[in-house]
Amino acid sequence: MRQLMDNEAPQGVSDEWSPTPWRKLERYIFRLQKRIYKAKQRGDKRAGRGLKRVLKRSKAAKMLAVRQVTQDNRGKKTAGVDGLKSLDPAKRLEMAATLTLEGKASPVRRVWIPKPGKDEKRPLGIPTMMDRARQALAKMVLEPEWEAVFEPNSYGFRPGRGCHDAVEQIFSAMCKKEKYILEADIKGCFDNIAHDALLDKVNDPELRPILKGWLKAGIIDQGVFQQTQQGTPQGGVISPLLANIALHGLEEDTKEALRPIIMKAEKPRQLSWKEAYNALQVIRYADDFVVIHKDLGVVKEAEKYIASWVGKMGLQLKAEKTRIVHSLRSYEGNEPGFNFLGFNCRQYRKAKGKFKALIKPEKNKLHKHLKEIGEIVREMGSAPQEEVISKLNPKIMGWSNYYRACVASKTFNKADCVVFWQLSNWAKGKGDRTKRKLRKYFKEVGDRKWAFATEEGKELVQHSAMKIVRHIKVQGSRSPYDGDWAYWATRLGRSPILPPRRARLLKEQKGKCGYCKLHFRQEDILEVHHVDGNHKNGKKGNLMLIHGHCHDQVTAQMRRAHDKGLVAEEPCAGKLASTVL
Repeated sequence: MRQLMDNEAPQGVSDEWSPTPWRKLERYIFRLQKRIYKAKQRGDKRAGRGLKRVLKRSKAAKMLAVRQVTQDNRGKKTAGVDGLKSLDPAKRLEMAATLTLEGKASPVRRVWIPKPGKDEKRPLGIPTMMDRARQALAKMVLEPEWEAVFEPNSYGFRPGRGCHDAVEQIFSAMCKKEKYILEADIKGCFDNIAHDALLDKVNDPELRPILKGWLKAGIIDQGVFQQTQQGTPQGGVISPLLANIALHGLEEDTKEALRPIIMKAEKPRQLSWKEAYNALQVIRYADDFVVIHKDLGVVKEAEKYIASWVGKMGLQLKAEKTRIVHSLRSYEGNEPGFNFLGFNCRQYRKAKGKFKALIKPEKNKLHKHLKEIGEIVREMGSAPQEEVISKLNPKIMGWSNYYRACVASKTFNKADCVVFWQLSNWAKGKGDRTKRKLRKYFKEVGDRKWAFATEEGKELVQHSAMKIVRHIKVQGSRSPYDGDWAYWATRLGRSPILPPRRARLLKEQKGKCGYCKLHFRQEDILEVHHVDGNHKNGKKGNLMLIHGHCHDQVTAQMRRAHDKGLVAEEPCAGKLASTVL
């Protein structure tokens, strides 16, 4: 009999990397970030500078930055100009020991990826492995400070916030009155941000040189070097944060600049400035935003001011995607309502002059989803029914999960009808054209008379099986750096993009990782671990929700135990069970 200790190095993991007390490091770094967040909130610049300096030089922060880019980042297999796709544990330790926010930045490697549903391609800039780690460290320092001041209606690329929060805010803005909406998009936001304007906003003398180095490092596209005079390359760890910093102030500055016009529009109601301030809504998700107000004049003036405001950052509004619409009726040839983040937002007339606001899935997104399912069914050809179900279930569950927070019941039913037609055609293509022979593929399961299921009971999920649950918007300007773990763990469990099985496990584990016992954060990678190593065993007691990096470590331990002829019971509730011969 032998016991496998928690700090024992798994196969393929160096003795120095594996026993690193990650739990202590994460707690230490979060305490520093929380103090930076609080110092910024109360305006204590001296304390903030000191804490940021400690964090930048911290060995714990450097270790976590290296782990993020070499283990946690699921896109880590894409190499920069250094050609490095992965690092072994010894190299990770060496990188952490030499990591500083000083030195010359390397050019990024240009990679072109197709835009979903379009013929265009989006440029990505892939930094070297060392620059990724530096950017992760810089982000640890900058993000808490900026989270303390970011505007409440900014939702894109921020911890604890997402597209469903933005859509819920849109619903709140247009649920009671008819409104005019400016729907706008910033043209090439990442590629055109003015460097000097961005660096002036950051206003950190110690970080300015390295940030300038990343912005000016240049691009290598198919072996050809190009200088970068503007923009921050998509693909960098810190790029989304820099884009949010560049667009910070859009909401507050617009409201302050239009204050006389807003007060004039609200004059008959004699509102205070605080009430009138909230009447104009500027809701932004990354570089997409909408401006909502009941008065057309206010919305038109907002469009002019915003075009001037983004111009100071080297940006401009995309003309073909910028328009003014009305929430209830047609305006200048535009249909009522608008599309935002895959949702259609508009008002519908009811009896006696009343109306209701509804958020539904965008029609184009439904058509695209059904087209993808149809292509999968056709590609499967004569494949076994079980493989078809395995291929379609994740696609159906993921799409339905995203839209379960809106008015989607009719859309889900329509999608199920189309999928049934696609699958019946697939079955007929296998030579089974009669209703009786179709019963080979369609069974009676519970209340469903035509469920696409196998004899063994494996069943295709339905869109309509997804329960509609309204999303609860994040409160005001709250951020995970405030340290309210109960609030953020609860929100994570209710996230519309979290699959039901993971949401159930998260609730059972009280928002904590089953291995390291730390609370999950919004940006963490959550993976389901099978305790006995059998992925076909989905029983309740065999599943555990853990961090992605914890999963790597546990899997390595299981592999090592297997190679040594041991039978290992996996960690349950954060403890490693004994392993016996």
